[in-house]
Amino acid sequence: MAHLLVIGGGIAGLATALLAARRGHTAEVFERDTRAPGTALDRDFFGWSRPGVPQAAQPHVLLGAARRLLRDELPDVHAEMIRLGARERHELDWFEVRPPARPDDEDLVMIQARRIVLESALATAVRAEPGVVVRYGEPVVGLMRAEGAGATGVAEGAGAAGVAGAVSWVRVAGVATPGGAYRGDLVVDAAGRRGGSAGLAAAAGCRPAPVERHRTGLAYFCRWYRLPDGTDEGPRRPWTVTGGAFAGCAVFPSDNRVFAVTVFAHTGDPTRAALRDPAVFEAAARAFPPGAAWLGLGAEPLSGVLATAGLDNRWSPLADGRGPVATGMVPEGDALTHTNPTLGQGTSLALWAADRVARTAHRDPGSYGFAAAYHGWALRTLKPWFDLQVGADAAVGERLAAGAGPGGGVAGRAREAAALFECALEDPEVMRARARVRHLAEPPERAYADPGVRARVARWLAARPDWTPNAVGPDRAAWEELTGTGGGTGTGTGRVRSCWGRWAGA
Repeated sequence: MAHLLVIGGGIAGLATALLAARRGHTAEVFERDTRAPGTALDRDFFGWSRPGVPQAAQPHVLLGAARRLLRDELPDVHAEMIRLGARERHELDWFEVRPPARPDDEDLVMIQARRIVLESALATAVRAEPGVVVRYGEPVVGLMRAEGAGATGVAEGAGAAGVAGAVSWVRVAGVATPGGAYRGDLVVDAAGRRGGSAGLAAAAGCRPAPVERHRTGLAYFCRWYRLPDGTDEGPRRPWTVTGGAFAGCAVFPSDNRVFAVTVFAHTGDPTRAALRDPAVFEAAARAFPPGAAWLGLGAEPLSGVLATAGLDNRWSPLADGRGPVATGMVPEGDALTHTNPTLGQGTSLALWAADRVARTAHRDPGSYGFAAAYHGWALRTLKPWFDLQVGADAAVGERLAAGAGPGGGVAGRAREAAALFECALEDPEVMRARARVRHLAEPPERAYADPGVRARVARWLAARPDWTPNAVGPDRAAWEELTGTGGGTGTGTGRVRSCWGRWAGA
């Protein structure tokens, strides 16, 4: 069996080591941080400074794809998350009466928990796994090349993209840390988007691999709260995400009565800086139905306003059009595909890659064939979901940047696509199609092309000839008043365009 050297002890790294060990392999994990996640969740979540993991304090969700893998392959981790307070919600629970069940409906379930809950559950399982060693406080500072024959290689014929000719690569055989050198059969880069692995690969002699990068243009402002004593759950309705022409609000129910409220706007919007003020943030959040509903429960603030911006979607394979640039090493998690969190795909894609590595590590993991097969799998399995995120963010970013009024000239297919999400709130069959895409069970081009789904959306639109997308929330004048950037002194609530009655009473 194989010995894996895993760079990074986050979700992707710990999951890879655990999955591999349970298939008979061994693994060493090298983590820059000096400590492991514990079970004192609030202490670690709010008090642990983790500059290498800036997303650690941001909201997370585990989609059905991640839940299914945990349930099937790591049931103890799934059970520990539930024990620690994670909650599960089925997408069809939105409706007062659940529609008749269909095959695979059981996979349309989201795990609601902070990131630290999954990290703690993984760390607990890893500590009990004899085939895994985690070296905390020992960062990887270099890659070791194979010595002598096999240090580099050349493949004749077509590369991964069908480009004819000779293709060279570097054979990675281990890692170097301040504590020493370690050799293994496969190096797994799970160090995240800030792990610096591209520089390590270049220093080892690898030719540069192209990075596909798309700026999102979105800025997020998040604050954490806890529901009051005696209130175990927040409202099932309104829908937890709403957006207007230039800003939006999302609520992320989590574990142990904790939830996050996020307000988002375009990075170029001059009003966004005001959202760092907790009072302004809360006023802005309350201008949207989900923020008003959850904050109206008397929740206790647990944090200040946490801001993040400058995010991008980044595809960073260790390969180019000619094939792998290295063998004996594969990237996964954010080191391979970093996606903006609006669709919540990151953890699911990371766990898919971890599972792929664990299932195939016995197939000559240092060979060119292994590296090429992994890259091909990633292109087929992960890249389409990356592309979906890019397209979704582009549409949102353009709308928020324009700052147009409701509708903004949206017509034709774009209007139909927007209507699908509204229709899903009233039609269980459309909601099921939406949920299958959301939980990575079916690609949108198949789920939304179903004639029955299209007919239901068409009927919904025909019954609402004057419907315009993005009509929830404050208008621009009210928004500028809320944020103190429009010269007014009120809260602007008189001009909030709210569908509150429909959301709350549907």
